[in-house]
Amino acid sequence: MNSIPLWQRGLGLAMYLLPWSDAFVFSRPFFGLELVPLSVRTALILPALPLNWINSLVPFGLGPMLLLLALFFAVVRNPQAPYFLRFNALQAILVDIILLAAGYGLVVFGCRPGSVGGFTCDTFGNTLFLGSLLLVIFAFVECIRGREPELPSLSDAVRLQLF
Repeated sequence: MNSIPLWQRGLGLAMYLLPWSDAFVFSRPFFGLELVPLSVRTALILPALPLNWINSLVPFGLGPMLLLLALFFAVVRNPQAPYFLRFNALQAILVDIILLAAGYGLVVFGCRPGSVGGFTCDTFGNTLFLGSLLLVIFAFVECIRGREPELPSLSDAVRLQLF
């Protein structure tokens, strides 16, 4: 039997709501195809709503950055926090940074995340959204099982940072 308590598993999977809430910027082309039933769409959107609401309260669009910094200093840099929570928090932060950098990269190339544009922009948006969906599902399953989600290269970087 795994020694990770149930409350740590729940908080560990809650950490991955941060990148999931930021991945919804890329979902508009995918949901615009009308391939996903409304009930499934609602089930995908609902978990991200509280973080989006918190992000909207902070002026100048600094909500995601402040949430990232708060999570980093309150959980990752806290040596009294359990290792499982610190690992999942830092990995979720790194995934979120990758998503934010990809969003800025799309803007540099003329694509606006959240809008339906040309074929190339929609393809990259769909790829980022579906990739983050698969990543979050994988992390949820691994956290529920009480195991650390092993993402290639990211998990190694997280372990190096925590030790």
